[in-house]
Parts: sequence; C-alpha cells; structure tokens
Amino acid sequence: MASDKVHRFHCDVSDIELPEQFTYPMHYVPHKLCKIAAGEVMDYALKQEQWREELKEGKMLGVLVVKDIDNTLGYLAAYSGNLAHTGEHEYFVPHIYNLLKPQGMFRIEEERISAINHQIESLENSPHKKALQSLLDSTRQEHELIESELRRNMEDAKHARDARRKRDSLSPEQEEALIKESQHQKAELRRVKKRHRSITVHLEQQLNDLDATILELKAKRKAMSEELQKKLFKLFVIKNARGESCDVATIFERRLNRMPPGGTGECCAPKLLQYAYNNSLKPMCMAEFWVGQSPQGEVRHHGHYYPACRSKCLPLLEFMLQGLDVENDPLSTIPGIDEVKVIYEDQFLIVVDKPAGMLTVPGKDEQATSLLEAVCDMLPEGESALEVHRLDQATSGLVVFAKTHEAQRHLRQQFEERKVRKTYVALLDGTPPEEKGVIALPLRPDIDDRPRQVVDMENGKQAITEFRVLEHRNDKTLVEFTPLTGRTHQLRVHASHPQGLNCPISGDMLYGTASSRLFLHAQTLCFSHPITNEPMSFSSNK
Repeated sequence: MASDKVHRFHCDVSDIELPEQFTYPMHYVPHKLCKIAAGEVMDYALKQEQWREELKEGKMLGVLVVKDIDNTLGYLAAYSGNLAHTGEHEYFVPHIYNLLKPQGMFRIEEERISAINHQIESLENSPHKKALQSLLDSTRQEHELIESELRRNMEDAKHARDARRKRDSLSPEQEEALIKESQHQKAELRRVKKRHRSITVHLEQQLNDLDATILELKAKRKAMSEELQKKLFKLFVIKNARGESCDVATIFERRLNRMPPGGTGECCAPKLLQYAYNNSLKPMCMAEFWVGQSPQGEVRHHGHYYPACRSKCLPLLEFMLQGLDVENDPLSTIPGIDEVKVIYEDQFLIVVDKPAGMLTVPGKDEQATSLLEAVCDMLPEGESALEVHRLDQATSGLVVFAKTHEAQRHLRQQFEERKVRKTYVALLDGTPPEEKGVIALPLRPDIDDRPRQVVDMENGKQAITEFRVLEHRNDKTLVEFTPLTGRTHQLRVHASHPQGLNCPISGDMLYGTASSRLFLHAQTLCFSHPITNEPMSFSSNK
C-alpha cells in the first residue's frame, strides 16, 4: 500500500463481505474486519515492552479499515491521547496536530504558563507568607487572651461595685467614683482592642497584598490558558469526505456556541479519519476498543468495543463523516405504537409493556414517538396519560402511567418513598462472582461523556441493587435485579463495574459490547393503587 501507516491483514480476508455503509460511530456492532484488525493491533501493542505498564493502566485504541487508490484493503491504527509521552509512533497514525512538538507553539506557551505556576506555588508556599500567617495567628491568640483577662477583671470589678452598693450607703461622691471606675475600665478595653486591631490589620494587609498578587497571577494564568486553547483549536484543522476543511474551534462555535473541551481532536476516530482523507484512503468501517484496566470510577473492559465519546467527538464526527455513506443510528429506528402492549387499565392508571428502543417520554427528536405519546393515542378522547417514572430507552418492560393528577401524585410519592417494588431480568456477559448479594456503588453523570455514568465514592448519589442468579447459560448468566434506588443506568453500571458484578449486560454499548439490543427487561412492578390503596402486582415475561 502507498502509505506506511496502512497495515495488511495477517490472515486472508478475501472471503469476508465488505460493509455496505460506513460505521455509525456513536452506536455500532463492530464489523468482522474491524475485529480482526483490532486483534492484530492489540497483539502488536501488548508485545511492546516500552508501553507495557502504560497499556496495563488502560488506553483506548482504534482501527479504521480502508481501501487505497488501487482498491487494496488494509487498516489504520490509532490511540487516544499520547503514548509514552509522545504523539508520534511508527505503527500508529499521527496526531491531527502534534501538541508535543519540541519547538511548537504549545510547548512554548506551556512553558510560559508553567513559569506562572511556579510563581504561584512559590508565593503560596513561601517562608515569608507562612511566617506572616503564623505571626498573625499567634498575635490574634495573644490579643484574645489579653482582652479576655481584661473582661474578667471588669466583671469582677462590676460584682464588687454591685456588692458595695447593696452593703453600704454610698454618698453621691462615692457613687460617682464607682461610675468613673466602670467608664475607665470600658475605655481601657476599647483602647486595647483598637491597638490590637491596628497590629492585626497591618499583618492582614501584608497577607492580603500577597494573596492579591497570587490572584492576579491566577487570573493571568487562566487568561493565557484560554487564549492558548483558542489558538490550539484553530490549529486542529480537520477534513471530511467532501474535501472540506474546518478548524475544531469553529465547529464547536457553530454547533454548540462554546469552546471545545480539553483533549478534543486527540481521540482515535478523528485521527483515523483525518489520516485517511490526507492520504486518499477510502474509509470502510471503524471500531474503538479498550486495552488494560478500567479507569477509576469508569467502566471499561479489556478487549471490549466502545462508541466514540459525545462531548469531544460527536461534533467533529458529524463534520468529518459528511460525504460518506454512513449507517443510520440504530436508536433512530423507534418501535411503533403497535408494539406497545397494555397489561392493565382502569379509570385512574394504565400499565403497559414498553418495547426496547422507545423513549418513555418525548425527547429531543420530535419525530420519534415516545411511550407516553403512544399511550395517549390509545386512550379514548378526553383521557390522557401522565408520567410517573421512566425506563431507559434501551430497556424494555413495565411502565405505569397515571390518568389523573391525584393518581399521579400518589404514585410518584410511592416511588419517592421507595414503596414500589420492581424487579428486572438481565442477561449478562460472563459469570458473576457470587450467586446473590447487594451492590452499593454511588453514581454521578460523566460530565465529559453523557449519558454515561461513573462510580464516585465521594460525590456520587447512593445507588443500591440486590441481585440473584437465575440461570447459567455457558458464558452468559441470567440474573434478577431488584433496585432499591432509581439512579440513571444504575443496573447497567452495577452489572459491568469491576466493583460490581464485572459482567456487562449483553448488548450494552455504553458499558459492554453492543449487539441487537440491550438485554435488560423490567419484569415485575408492585405498588398500591393510588385511590383504593389495594396492593397491585404485574408481570411481563420476555
């Protein structure tokens, strides 16, 4: 092949059917050619002794199957970020813009910012600042002791004056003397406090001057960093299949009216496509996969495939894929109203069986029919359905809607007070370490890659799930989940996280491996009738 970055397959792939359309990178099942390429890239990378420890800690790699101008098939390889503290390796495609170029603008500006960092650290940790703070603290303590002693003496003198007034019959002159004594002591306390305040204000001003200098340096550092980011993202000029070019900063400004997050343009997918376009290579299919341990809090499994991240890559890929015949987003194919099954209905509520792939309530895509809208269409004129709770779009199973505001209020209260019992069945990839138990891992949104959730022991919200194994099926396991809390993606993260079951739910593209669907089903739903208080229990088997 013309480019030294294009690798030939080690095995014969001539009998493998080529993809008809290019991979939709945000939700895909990897093509067989990508799996073969990924295996070869992983085998190569893990044999490199100099990368062993870094890859062991975890790294996202990617492959892009391409054809050259001679119609010869091969693949490109990439890694996210840097590898071994550099952005250039013979085997992998280069960065779109190499931030680590020795005499590059980034390195020069970074050194200037680092110099300010050193100034800030030097001032914050300077012996002079520490000595001033120590002197101020000890002075305040000493002044407090002196003033406390004066106040005690004043209190004792007041008691003595009061006792004398009760005991003796005082002349006007004696009473005047007692009043003057009290006034003198109060005036003395005010003089001492004023003198003390003058001393501490002088010390505080010296510290404030130092802090003001530090704040000025921090403001300067922030401004320089923001300006550097703007300059850098202007240098990240990317292409699409139409031959058009645009810098990353402009793409984010036009689409989202903001600056790109740090690291934008450094992921595998943009690197791979950029190299293909620059070298007249035709992209055929693409996949990204994880090598090594899962990062702290996140869910990444060695050898599993993952979609491109949304915060950094989605805006870029929407531009870069223009001109390619790309697969449709599988999530854009929404089940129809005829797939919604009514389980129970009365004048106050309706329980339905939601198909996988349907939103519970309307989302951003105004053309997609949600379950709520589908149920409203089923009801007679004059009746409406009101939201009580939700299931993830990819999850199937039981959902209850209220028909009156009173019923909605009572049902929501039961969910909030955890009086509703729900069970789910899920097919897991792998075998859990135990047959039953409780998983307690607090969750919060991944702000850089929504809607993914991460485990965060300090800032996450409490999330608790009971589980029990129902059946072992070779390398898969059927389990029952009973969530005791209702966090977003709770069951999906608790199943896949290494501190949970370490077995992703089959078909989970976010935390495991994508397939035809997410094999998670809300099987039972038990609550009290919102009006009669009668116990109600429903079941759905799929």
